[in-house]
Amino acid sequence: MAQPSRQQTNSKGDLAGSRVLVVEARFYDGIVDALREGAVTALKEAGAEHDIVTVPGALEVPSAIAIAIEAAERRGKPYDAAVALGCVIRGETFHFEIVSMESARALMDLAVRSQVPLGNGILTVENEQQAWARARRAEGDKGGDAARAALAVLRLKRDLSKA
Repeated sequence: MAQPSRQQTNSKGDLAGSRVLVVEARFYDGIVDALREGAVTALKEAGAEHDIVTVPGALEVPSAIAIAIEAAERRGKPYDAAVALGCVIRGETFHFEIVSMESARALMDLAVRSQVPLGNGILTVENEQQAWARARRAEGDKGGDAARAALAVLRLKRDLSKA
């Protein structure tokens, strides 16, 4: 299997003090704990501040992000980026496809509409073994990857705003 390239987000130091929203779907607590550990580690390494919001499942993540982004704007403390965390494991029904595809679609729509950099760390896997292999920092670190992706797009947004 090819190894992912993980961009270092703290190399320039320009992300210190950034405000990042992390929304986690708690349907699989242990797996999401591992995803959150990776995301929080990546955010701390970049010097970014973060808030964590918890929702029941993956379908609730996009609306929670939208609500939190708007509320933070109204308070005058906007988020610079967001990270979505969760896990959808294939079951015996079509529900897996609905949850995985609709949560991903809604996150993409939200990111484009709001122009808030968003890292999608919602795992969509066949079984629990695959989920753990992707969630653990020592193996897949998909929570950290989602945070690093959001920070990379944030850096791009800031760089392009200067031009």
